[in-house]
Amino acid sequence: MSATLTPRSGAADLRPAAPARPGLVLAALVLAMMAFTVVQTSVVPILPTLAQSFHLTTATVAWMMTANLLAAAVLTPLLGRMGDLYGRKWVLVLSVLGLVLGSGLAYSVHSWPVLAVARVLQGFGGGILPLAIAVIRDELPREKVTGAVSLVSASLGVGSGLSLVLTGWMMQHWSYQSVFLMGLILGLVALAAVLFAIKHDPVEDRAGGMDPLGAVLLAAWLSALLLALSEGSAWGWGSTSVIALFVGAAAVLVLWIAVELRTVHPLVDVRVLGRPAVAVPNVSGFCVGFLMYASFTLLSDFTQTPSAVGYGFGASILHSGILLLPSAVGSFLGAPIGARLIGRFGPKAPMALGGLLAGLAMLYLGLRHGAEGDVYAASGVMGLGIGLAYSAMPAYINGAVPPEQAGIANSVNAVLRTVGGAVGTAVAGVILTSRTISAALLAHTPLAGQVLPTGDAYRTAFLVCAVLGLAAAVVPLLVRSRRAG
Repeated sequence: MSATLTPRSGAADLRPAAPARPGLVLAALVLAMMAFTVVQTSVVPILPTLAQSFHLTTATVAWMMTANLLAAAVLTPLLGRMGDLYGRKWVLVLSVLGLVLGSGLAYSVHSWPVLAVARVLQGFGGGILPLAIAVIRDELPREKVTGAVSLVSASLGVGSGLSLVLTGWMMQHWSYQSVFLMGLILGLVALAAVLFAIKHDPVEDRAGGMDPLGAVLLAAWLSALLLALSEGSAWGWGSTSVIALFVGAAAVLVLWIAVELRTVHPLVDVRVLGRPAVAVPNVSGFCVGFLMYASFTLLSDFTQTPSAVGYGFGASILHSGILLLPSAVGSFLGAPIGARLIGRFGPKAPMALGGLLAGLAMLYLGLRHGAEGDVYAASGVMGLGIGLAYSAMPAYINGAVPPEQAGIANSVNAVLRTVGGAVGTAVAGVILTSRTISAALLAHTPLAGQVLPTGDAYRTAFLVCAVLGLAAAVVPLLVRSRRAG
């Protein structure tokens, strides 16, 4: 197939009866997904370093995460639609290439504005998950699809956990720019693997078009919402600016829905989203995404806080990452366990169980977080829950929509996971900055001049994450769903 991106129509399906190298295809897709999640999460432990290097406030530097999540949320459905129209392999290559270019730019230039642009470019990697799911359905034997999709989907949690350890190790020896070099190397390896392993790109008779207006409106209301959430504490929740942003976000959201309902080939088919069987994994995806990204941010900051303030362990970046390493192990185990549960009970059981475990882990941290063992245990249980939930969501969706709508439905689910992560990161920041330790109490300590959250602020944030996890457990039980095949 030519690399030229031209729409297909009227062509026969050229899918082979049995792919020659399903193992290589799956390995390449997992590697691409891991590269994106490592790149996406690796900045969490170095946010304080970036704030110091560029003389930024905590709220401003948090946009290193928020900008990437926002870009991924907007680009994911666009790239998923392009995959339907132009070929999944080459749009997958485009997604990984954006990640590579962003990482290279962030590594080579020491500038805050350039770094922000680089994080947006890295958001192209958001398209990897829905495109990978589509490639699996196209390439792998039917009996291997559920397990392969579970593995790729759960690798989101695995990569996020591993990135914290890798970042800590690199910061022990080099500067923050080495973290972006790591992303560049992983991205290049993933790009080579995708080009080498995925030889077949099935031709489909699927006419349609892009929806640039829908993408612009999606970006507009998400940007307004996230800016209001992230800056609300600094500007004042009752300030004209914050109220205007919330009102503007709501107005543009309504306009976006109206446009999508009237567009022949919408970016997001909101009619499909209205089906209960589709809404279930999307609501769960939002809740689990909120919990995962918020908890990584919270725990990274919490564990690095000097114990002199009454909480925290004074951990180095590496030590902090090791404390969260059980989450990666748990997510890795969640994929095969989730696949087995899906085969036996359908996707509802592992999705509900995953939310329950993640919620209980955060509830435990809200009640007990005075010892490193508490973080190790909660991190492992949380990771297992995330792995189970993420492994089940694609199977739930694929069993609820026709095959021709599975691509966009999985894209939207990936968007809502990302939006949940962006909102979770912003809300966690709001909670932590709303209650801080008095400067007088730190005046005669090495921490003088710093603004640190109180222990109660962390406790509240953990409990909010727990509520989101338990909500993710309850939602799948509210709707009858078909058993996934």
